[in-house]
Amino acid sequence: MMFYLLILGAALPAYIIGSVNGAIITSKLFYRKDIRDYGSGNAGLTNFYRTFGKGGVLLVILIDVLKTVVPVLFGGFIFGHFAGILRVDPYYISDIFIGIFDSVSGATLFGRLVAGFFVMLGHCFPLFYKFKGGKAVMAIGAIIIVADWRLALIGWGVFFLITLITRFVSLASMLASASFPIAMYFLDIGGTPEIIVTTLCVLLVVVRHIPNIQRLIKGEESRFTLRRNKEKSVE
Repeated sequence: MMFYLLILGAALPAYIIGSVNGAIITSKLFYRKDIRDYGSGNAGLTNFYRTFGKGGVLLVILIDVLKTVVPVLFGGFIFGHFAGILRVDPYYISDIFIGIFDSVSGATLFGRLVAGFFVMLGHCFPLFYKFKGGKAVMAIGAIIIVADWRLALIGWGVFFLITLITRFVSLASMLASASFPIAMYFLDIGGTPEIIVTTLCVLLVVVRHIPNIQRLIKGEESRFTLRRNKEKSVE
């Protein structure tokens, strides 16, 4: 039973805190507007920059990173703290999850990933904003950094490389996210449960990017540029 209580203890605060959205808060605070009413309608960093420019971008990043890192670290802490108990008495734990508690570091990683997934759910479907949020790209980027520095190098490296080559932030975001479970497998970081959770994170990112995928196929997707389109921006 404790295993499921730990899941709940990591997931619930992660979802609630994840529902805080940096782009929505900053757009309302600085511009008295809701970012979801402009541009692509996405409550994310790229749409915020395209709509409002660089003013407030750092605050958006700060809020979205903190609202991810804090619950992710907390999820890892509670799983790591109770790892010894569950290793000794694995009652009510499915066989696939028993190996998580073979070490404190393994339990901590799993707890961080579980919390991270629910942060992403909160970002995509925020409790405070009528369940209309962003695409969780910044969230998964922060999760990768907390999970393992090697995963961060690969994931962010893919993101910047694809963005530099194509200037499609959406494509770069999806490919960088997809590198997460793949890199975990080849670097032997975690096991099946961790890869399952990270795969769910990737699927969430991809599902949220379905409109972008459709525009990419049609050749209508916008390319990222440091210069805003003044006709579409909001001053």
